[in-house]
Amino acid sequence: MREHVSDPYVQRAQKEGYRSRAAYKLLEIDKRDHLMKPGMVVIDLGATPGGWSQVAAAKVGGTGKVIALDILPMTPIFGVDFIQGDFREASVLAQLQEQLQGKQVRLVISDMAPNITGIAVTDQASAIYLAELALDLAVQQLQPGGTFLVKVFQGAGFEGYLKLMRQHFTKVVTRKPDASRDRSSELYLLGIEKR
Repeated sequence: MREHVSDPYVQRAQKEGYRSRAAYKLLEIDKRDHLMKPGMVVIDLGATPGGWSQVAAAKVGGTGKVIALDILPMTPIFGVDFIQGDFREASVLAQLQEQLQGKQVRLVISDMAPNITGIAVTDQASAIYLAELALDLAVQQLQPGGTFLVKVFQGAGFEGYLKLMRQHFTKVVTRKPDASRDRSSELYLLGIEKR
């Protein structure tokens, strides 16, 4: 708890009005890779508490659209349409299509992580599973040439997942933002130009 409270990104998030320190991870990746532009349609998977949705809404502006999904509730964010539910369910996907109103999705972002059990093998398998679900939705929803950013953890299943992403995107690069804790095995994979 002490580490969290004294974390400079946590303090900065509180000062700058972001809901989580994770906002700085997306800001840093976007600064490097120029993921978001005004007018874009973005889907944010596992959005709660909303740090990434806040960043995306500011970047795409009033002419863009951000649709956030999570099984947990999320306090509303101006410029973000929120759907609470499991995106594996047909009813949630139907709500997503309704929100899209036929618009093309340019970017899917996912900062999802499983509830940690402390059993490394179980936690890694759960993390890869979530990343696979996110990839599946991205492949279904992204327009050709679209972009996908997903959190993964190094370990069992990582190489297989990377290979899977390479089947769907022209280029896949790894990102480890400064806001990621050094001791964390988290990485972000960026799939560029959906095939």
